[in-house]
Amino acid sequence: MAFNGTWKIDRNDNYEKFMEAMGVNVVKRKIGAHDNLKITIHQDGNKFVIKESSNLRTIELEFTLGVNFEYSLADGTELSGSWNMEGNKLVGSFTRKDNGKVITAYREIVGDELVQTYIYEGVEAKRIFKRG
Repeated sequence: MAFNGTWKIDRNDNYEKFMEAMGVNVVKRKIGAHDNLKITIHQDGNKFVIKESSNLRTIELEFTLGVNFEYSLADGTELSGSWNMEGNKLVGSFTRKDNGKVITAYREIVGDELVQTYIYEGVEAKRIFKRG
């Protein structure tokens, strides 16, 4: 339940390089790097409700740990996959529908921050959020 709350983007590490590896064009990369993303997470056992709001879009997502679901990134990339809990870390594995390649994502609380890590084609990026 440590994930519960509202989290506001504080800083990115290698995020533009990650978006480039994903095939996001330069204009969308610049916008995406400064999207003012805010995430509200509500966990109830194995069920999560996540609301993401940014300069680009606002969406609400519901999922259950270990159950596949469909998801579209802000750039329109469609994914299918699931989140699981490994220790205190959320671990996601998502397959792109357009090319079958896998994106791995991690969410964990480090100190007073929510750290999201993404790995695609050997490129790793982090987005760090503070409660807000």
